[in-house]
Amino acid sequence: MTELEAFRVEKDAFFGSHPQSPLTREQKQDFKGLHYFPENEALRLEIKVDEFQVKEKFEMQTSTGDIQLYEKFGKFQFITEGIEVELTIYQGPHGFFLPFVDSLAGSETYPAGRYLEPEPLPGGRFFVDFNNAYNPYCAYNEMWSCPITPAENRLKVAVRAGEKLFHT
Repeated sequence: MTELEAFRVEKDAFFGSHPQSPLTREQKQDFKGLHYFPENEALRLEIKVDEFQVKEKFEMQTSTGDIQLYEKFGKFQFITEGIEVELTIYQGPHGFFLPFVDSLAGSETYPAGRYLEPEPLPGGRFFVDFNNAYNPYCAYNEMWSCPITPAENRLKVAVRAGEKLFHT
């Protein structure tokens, strides 16, 4: 079992039985596990981030109409499905944050997007593993408040890695 497979088994166990799971009691009764894309080595990236000279404050709207404050940290490019795309990394009170929506939104992935927490590396680089892309808790239960992916991080190409759409 790979490290990613072990993580997914552990996450499924948490979702299925833990009191702090985002699933409702009713959802837990029939829960058989989350759905994932197969591990995609090509979307496990060590990338150079072009850090913004001026850290612009950014108010990110949430699914419940609230606002969360972030700073735009920088942007990076990568290739998926043979197309070069660009995403912005944000910095918030809990570290780096990468929300994104891909072209599969609504059919295979959560319509409002998926999240990652990029890991900073030396030399202005980051480790971004799209295999760890996950749905926000509001994808399972509307009682949760989740940041809505900004327009600049809405891709017109598929990112076939990470968690898929939740099916009840």
